[in-house]
Amino acid sequence: MALMRRQSLVKFDAPLCETIVDTPKPQGGEVLVRIERCGLCHSDLHIQDGYADLGGGKKLDTTRGMTLPFTLGHEIAGVVDEVGPDVFAGLVGSKKAVFPWIGCGQCRDCANSDENLCARQRFLGVSIDGGFATHVLVPDAKYLLDYDPLPVNQAATLMCSGVTAYGALKRLVDRPRQRNLLLIGLGGVGMMGLSFAAAMFKQPITVADLSGAARETALKNGAAVAYDPAEPDVIKRILKETDGGFDEIVDFAGNEKSMAFAVAAAARGGKIVVSGLMGGQFTLPMVQWVYKRMTIEGFMVGTLTEAHELMALARAGKIKPTPMREEPMGDVQTWIDKLRAGKVVGRIVLKN
Repeated sequence: MALMRRQSLVKFDAPLCETIVDTPKPQGGEVLVRIERCGLCHSDLHIQDGYADLGGGKKLDTTRGMTLPFTLGHEIAGVVDEVGPDVFAGLVGSKKAVFPWIGCGQCRDCANSDENLCARQRFLGVSIDGGFATHVLVPDAKYLLDYDPLPVNQAATLMCSGVTAYGALKRLVDRPRQRNLLLIGLGGVGMMGLSFAAAMFKQPITVADLSGAARETALKNGAAVAYDPAEPDVIKRILKETDGGFDEIVDFAGNEKSMAFAVAAAARGGKIVVSGLMGGQFTLPMVQWVYKRMTIEGFMVGTLTEAHELMALARAGKIKPTPMREEPMGDVQTWIDKLRAGKVVGRIVLKN
C-alpha cells in the first residue's frame, strides 16, 4: 500500500513533525485527493497552541475530541486520486479545490445549508485530518469544486481566506448607507478582502494596519487610502476626512485594539463585521452603542453555496489574485513561526 506523508501535530504547543502512515482507501461516498497546494491560515496556530484567547486571562480549550497525531491545514486543492464505490469513477484525475467546512449532515444547520455553523462539524484540518500532507480523505464528492482556469494556489486559498473574506463583505452588500468602506487587518484574509471589495463595491476602499509593509502592499493592490491605527490622533483625522466615519467596516484582525479602533472609526448608523480570531475581550458602553446606532456582526467562514459563488467570480476573471508565496510543505513549521511573529504579508501556500 502507498504511504502518506503528513506534517503532524503530535503535541500541543509544540512544533509539527513528519509522520508516515498508509494512505487511506476511500469508502462509500468518500474521495481521496492528492494534495498539490495547501494554504497556511492563522487559525492553524490556534489549533497548534491548543487554545484561543478569550481575554482577561481566560482561554478556550481547542483540544477536546482531538486525537494526536493530527494533520492541520484546510485551504486545499489537488487531484482526485481515488474514489469510493458510491462515487462516479470519472472524477479520478480531475483537478479540484476542497471545501473544508463540512457538517454532520443531519442537524438543522446542515439542513439549512449552514454546515459551517454545525456543532458536530467535521471541518478538515480542524476536527478531522486536513491538508498538510500528501493526501486528504474528503467525506463526500459534493465538497469538491472545479477551479480551472485558476492557478492551483489561488484555488486553494479561496476555500478559507477567500470564502471568509467574501462572506464577511457580503454581509455589507445592499445596505442603505454605503458612502465608504474600511478594512482593518491586512493579513491573508484582509488582502483577500481588499481584492474582493473592488469587485463587490463601487466606493473606494480604505484599509488600516499596523504594518507599514502591509499598508504599502495594499495601496499597490487597489486601496485608495491606508491608515496606521497607531498614529497619534488618527481617529480625529479619520472622522474629519470621512465626514463622520465609515458606514461599513470589516475587522479582519479581531482583537481588542482592532475592535476599539473599528468602533471609534464607525459612523453613526454604521455596521461592523468581525471575522478575525486574534482573540481577547471586547466591551462597549451601552450608551455609546445605542447613541451611534451601530450594528456589530460576528462572522467566520462561508457556506458551500458561497464558496461556489466565489469560485464562479474568480473563474470569470472578476477577482484580482492576492499576494501569496509558495513554500515546500516540509517547511510549514518555519512559516508558522514567521506568521506568528507577524513577518508574513499575504498568504503562504505550501506545495507538495
